[in-house]
Amino acid sequence: MKYQNLADMFFEKREEMPAKTAYMMKVGNDWKSVSFKTAVDQAEQIACGLATLGVTSRDRVALMSVNRMEWAQTDFATLALGATLVPIYPSLLSDHISYILNDSEAKVLIVSDESMRKKVDAARDQLSTVKHFYIMDVSGDIPQGWKLLSELEKAGEAYANEHAGYLKEKIKSISPDDWATIIYTSGTTGDPKGAILSHRNLFSNITSSSSILEVRPSDVFLSFLPLSHIFERMAGHLLSCYHGCTVAYAESVDTVAANLVEIKPTVMVSVPRLYEKIYSRVLESVEAGPAGKQKIFFWALEVGRQHVLKIMNKESIPVGLALKHKIAHKLVFSKLHARVGGNQRFFISGGAPLSPEIAEFFGAVGIRILEGYGLTETSPVIAVNREEDFKFGTVGPLIPGIEVRIAEDGEILTRGEHVMVGYYKKDDETKEAIDDEGWFHTGDIGIFDGNKLKITDRKKNIIVTSGGKNIAPAPIENMLVTSKYIEQAMMIGDKRKFCTAIIVGAEEPLKKWADENGIKFDTYRDLVGSPKVNELILNEVMALTKNLASYESIKKIVLADEPFSIESGELTPSLKVKRKVVEQKYKNRIETMYSE
Repeated sequence: MKYQNLADMFFEKREEMPAKTAYMMKVGNDWKSVSFKTAVDQAEQIACGLATLGVTSRDRVALMSVNRMEWAQTDFATLALGATLVPIYPSLLSDHISYILNDSEAKVLIVSDESMRKKVDAARDQLSTVKHFYIMDVSGDIPQGWKLLSELEKAGEAYANEHAGYLKEKIKSISPDDWATIIYTSGTTGDPKGAILSHRNLFSNITSSSSILEVRPSDVFLSFLPLSHIFERMAGHLLSCYHGCTVAYAESVDTVAANLVEIKPTVMVSVPRLYEKIYSRVLESVEAGPAGKQKIFFWALEVGRQHVLKIMNKESIPVGLALKHKIAHKLVFSKLHARVGGNQRFFISGGAPLSPEIAEFFGAVGIRILEGYGLTETSPVIAVNREEDFKFGTVGPLIPGIEVRIAEDGEILTRGEHVMVGYYKKDDETKEAIDDEGWFHTGDIGIFDGNKLKITDRKKNIIVTSGGKNIAPAPIENMLVTSKYIEQAMMIGDKRKFCTAIIVGAEEPLKKWADENGIKFDTYRDLVGSPKVNELILNEVMALTKNLASYESIKKIVLADEPFSIESGELTPSLKVKRKVVEQKYKNRIETMYSE
């Protein structure tokens, strides 16, 4: 390996590229840049500060923070001591936070702000192992029982001065098989499980991904997905550090659109929800414009579609199509590129299936989205599309160095250095997930399309109708969210005579449509309660799914009273729908649909 371990990878940047910008954060109205030397120096202070608390090999340090430079520094500081980082989603509730802290036996907890501190304090009397509590930012007095992270850094600075070379020796002593992190899978049912990933696990994914994706030191990443999720942590934290890239932290999820224009990233990692929203807003804007502009847009889109399909199929591009594409770029595509900063080389999508229609749309306008696939337990990447070897509707070829086979029931199995050590303190669950031959059972159903992997759905989500027909809901749900009026969708039909769906309406487009059609409403709930709005959505559903087999088609719908959210318990922190929770919430209305 190029580096001995993950800590070595980061701390060596101080010698390799000391002046290079490592991180960018927005302070007030301006973006502040921090060099690798400054970032590593501060991380060393945090590491040595943790050493003063007695943190050493295999100890757990818990971190609950929004994306910011200190998240990255705390991760690498913990790794430098041979300790194990336990990241916690900032959106989790107090009882989930206390469960993870106790189950992981964390010794130290670091949070970023008051909102997270209050969640911890609400469950403080339930915490059995955490002895040291630190907070990055406070607005007033330091809360009782807490210390500022800056105090830990000061203690670390003094320790480093007194123990020259201490951290360097600690980093040298770390084995590739030492634990790097325990990540608690959000899970849609039951208590979360802590997946143990070693330095070897994560490094195997870094090097394999690097061999097929061209990541350059000049690249700028915009980071906004939670770093507590393995997807962002791998791509926007570890992989970017390996190559010496610059990472800019978005102010929040709500400011991503503005931050894209300000930062002009070359690479970004996202879940499909962001791409779906951009797609809907673009089409909504076009449809609101004059007929002439609409005609030009859809002409350009068709030219772009033909162009990208030629590239996808590795066919030569006719001179006439190339000329039309240049005109389409100048008239239409360049404006769309400007919306995402104008410097993008490629974006990456993961965490959930991306609609093939949306992937093709972005490909047509010249914004390449490389969809990939993986899980927390696989460090995470198993497969990803390449810039010059991609196919819409697939997650691309396997990354080098891993094995995948499809079981008799269609489940995807994988084996290799990327597979986790196991679930922390859960031997039975580990044996259930990893068989005696080392194959990890992903729980996903898939097939190979040539050399590319295609995910059908989660095994447990497959709908089996009362007539015995098997239906994968994810591809159909992806069709539905291409409507500008549909924000989220969840199919129902297991052990039922026909399929239905719970639909979350897209608020702004629906409000506009209602105003234009003289429908009176005061609240969003009034809006989705309108029979005319229900008729509009049902017609959208019918139009989008008209080519499905009759047993797959959605016969009736329920419009949700409000969007699915983490706070209401319908989404996991990684934005996956908790189907049982949604079904329970709308149980009476679902039963009414089937009884009518």
